[in-house]
Amino acid sequence: MIRVFVVDDHKLVRSGVRAEIGDVVDIVGEAATVAEAVTGIQALVPDLVLLDVHLPDGGGRAVLAAITPSHPGIRFLALSVSDAAEDVIAVIRGGAHGYVTKAISGADLCEAITRVHAGDAYFSPRLAGFVLAAFHGEAPGLDPELDLLTRRERDVLRLVAAGYTYKEAGTRLSISARTVETHAAAVMRKLRLSNRRELTRWATDRRLI
Repeated sequence: MIRVFVVDDHKLVRSGVRAEIGDVVDIVGEAATVAEAVTGIQALVPDLVLLDVHLPDGGGRAVLAAITPSHPGIRFLALSVSDAAEDVIAVIRGGAHGYVTKAISGADLCEAITRVHAGDAYFSPRLAGFVLAAFHGEAPGLDPELDLLTRRERDVLRLVAAGYTYKEAGTRLSISARTVETHAAAVMRKLRLSNRRELTRWATDRRLI
């Protein structure tokens, strides 16, 4: 069985991954922070690491930077709520071998792990274009309106449009519910939207959720 280490700052996500794929792969360890991840991966030397992009004490790139020089044989597959082009490209340039979103099914995640472990690259379908554009030195084609938003506002947009409450979104982003509300208001102002229903429709039309 492929030995997998799971890095995600939400215990519910880690438990869900275990429940979905624990019978197919050997989950040898897990971590919620960059520091825990680096220590655990160095100690256990798994075959593959499922890596969240955003962590409380840094990002997935920090884990990659700490591990890949000394353990080049470990494969990394990013598993994130974000499908923003800049996140995808950053983590691939950092050394990850694939990138999938958390909307992926258990069966597809197992396939992604198997293929990345075998030496292939694997991406959720709509993300492959970002990587190809970056490989050819081209800027990914982002929506001009989306470009008006900061990275944090994009994170809030995706979560709120997906139906998370301000409190739930704040927990996922490690910020307060009030801060989420402030960002959401800024998003709706910049995009000239009146309410959350319009926000959800806007995000759905652009396949952001």
